[in-house]
Amino acid sequence: MDNLNQQILRTDVSGMPIEWVTYQNAVRLHFNDQIAYTCGSNIMTIHGGINAASNIRSKVTVNSIIATYGSNKKNVDECSPPLNNRTLFKRDNHLCLYCGNKFDTDKLSRDHVTPLFQGGRDLWANVVSACKRCNNAKAGRTPEQANMELLAIPFVPTHAEYIFLQGKVILFDQMEFLKQHFPRTSPLRNRL
Repeated sequence: MDNLNQQILRTDVSGMPIEWVTYQNAVRLHFNDQIAYTCGSNIMTIHGGINAASNIRSKVTVNSIIATYGSNKKNVDECSPPLNNRTLFKRDNHLCLYCGNKFDTDKLSRDHVTPLFQGGRDLWANVVSACKRCNNAKAGRTPEQANMELLAIPFVPTHAEYIFLQGKVILFDQMEFLKQHFPRTSPLRNRL
């Protein structure tokens, strides 16, 4: 694995997941004294320059999870995460929620359970992943009107679930940490 591309999970001081950051941002946070504590595995050690006065070379160990001082500016429990196809398809495990088959991203589309022109909205609770064939067959109808069965109920991910959905390569310790912040009834728990 290429450690230079590994995402670092950033949390607030209470341990609430905030975002993914690069190792460069983690080092910057370290040198700005913003890191309260670290946990998880040691991903890499970054060696810096040599101090002219002490003749000691600077060194920063980057862990997979870093907790930073301060608080998240917005209350993450009160807002819905932004909706985009990449995280939607990951939420639905790249399955078409009509035929149940798994597809690559380029073969999936965003389907509005209640179509927009029938008063539906472009929100997490009204969208599912659908293969292009099923989406075309459903057309501008609800699943009931199209006589198609919806295999799962769409849900709005919590902030911790959304952080998981945004992750590219998630290390085991990061996943275990994030999972502790998922609701007990989270559909994502069954996949982990």
